[in-house]
Amino acid sequence: MRRHGWNSDTRKWRLAALLGVGAAALALVLTVLTLPDERGGSTAGTTRDGDKVHGTPVAPPPPGQAEVGWGFTHTQHSADQGEDAAVARAEKLLKGKPRPLPQVQHIMGWGSGNPEPVKGRYDFGAMDRRIDFIRATGGTPVVTLCCAPDWMKGGKSGSDNTNWSKTSLETAPEPEHFDDFARLAATVAKRYPDVRHFIVWNELKGFWNSTEHRWDYEGYTELYNRVYAALKAVNKDIMVGGPYVVMNSVDPRQTDGVAKEPKGPWGRMDQRSLDAFDYWNENKKGADFVVVDGASYTVDDELIPDEFGAADKLTDVSSWLRERTEGLPLWWAEYYVEPGDAKDNRDDWSEAHRVAVHASGLIALVRGGATSGFYWNPQKSSGDCAGCLWNSTQQAGGGRGEPILDLLARFSAAFPPGTTYEKVTVADDDVPNVRVLADDKTVLVVNTLDRPISAKVDGKRFDLAGYGVKWLDR
Repeated sequence: MRRHGWNSDTRKWRLAALLGVGAAALALVLTVLTLPDERGGSTAGTTRDGDKVHGTPVAPPPPGQAEVGWGFTHTQHSADQGEDAAVARAEKLLKGKPRPLPQVQHIMGWGSGNPEPVKGRYDFGAMDRRIDFIRATGGTPVVTLCCAPDWMKGGKSGSDNTNWSKTSLETAPEPEHFDDFARLAATVAKRYPDVRHFIVWNELKGFWNSTEHRWDYEGYTELYNRVYAALKAVNKDIMVGGPYVVMNSVDPRQTDGVAKEPKGPWGRMDQRSLDAFDYWNENKKGADFVVVDGASYTVDDELIPDEFGAADKLTDVSSWLRERTEGLPLWWAEYYVEPGDAKDNRDDWSEAHRVAVHASGLIALVRGGATSGFYWNPQKSSGDCAGCLWNSTQQAGGGRGEPILDLLARFSAAFPPGTTYEKVTVADDDVPNVRVLADDKTVLVVNTLDRPISAKVDGKRFDLAGYGVKWLDR
């Protein structure tokens, strides 16, 4: 089965930002890996009518609905390809959830091929398939406008020349091609008229000012503004958001280059991340929602004071963002609570431990005022993988849900956009051991200890297994 795209390794970008070097230079030092078999595209070849409506669009959300709730991002491997029975099983699995999950797809990479290998000639084969899968599962489609065709970045044009190395993929379009990228964004919007939510770019990839050792927020904001105008010209009801800054933090003992606020036992914020956000926020043409990403752990993969206490960073950063954005909905395009190894694998924890920490992370996001968030699905091409939402559809028995998907689906259904959250009582002795979230119908309780406990929450006493997650009806 042909594969498309490349999974992003965000940790190299965080390290690049911390060290004050360009990501391209860092990538050259660490590795330059070209994968010719990662090219995507349509079996029918390129076409000039890229803005022709594809397939049968589903009914878009009501105008002005910028909050989509809690969902996930499709990465290099997903459930749109594989064994027929497994693909059908995964489709049915997602469609059968109480509330369909919003789903994110990038336009190039992460499962999509080069959308415009030659200027004016389009290839949306892989993207079409992903959008069709999202439609079939009933999910709300969200498109991330990243990354850019090679010819917009000084490379060669043509699908046969697409460079899928990380150095190339994670390069920003050159300023003289910002308008070309904006036109590509408009073409995508016309092709999928039921997609009403667009995120502009991804983690400021390629926007690094190596001279001043900071983000090139001026360049990104210029690109954002042109894309924003192009999308609104297609349909004023399209929702657009940015800046997708990585909210980096460091050890609380570090003093150089850190911000005064927000801070906490979890660490201190890298001032450069906040500067990039502030510049975009002050100079954007407009926005319908705000998008960032980040991890509960530091750039050195430290969980401080522990994996549950570190999640408080997500609350504090979310609150800081909400104070500055005049009530705009806050999205976390990616959120991480479990550090990966050198290959970005996350398999050191038991599944119960993983689910408990992720539940605590979701609770922390909500407490800070976030309204939408997307789980970065680390799907592999074959076999099972720690933290995946389903087992691989490349195998005959694939497409079956994993515990993280159960948590995400239950959370999405219980706490959709517009939820009014309520205080809930927790017995004094249980306060340090549990995390809770509640509205008028449901209470979510998480045991942060690796041993069983007896807890009293919302007037009810019950037993919880080590790292147990429990849902209570009110």
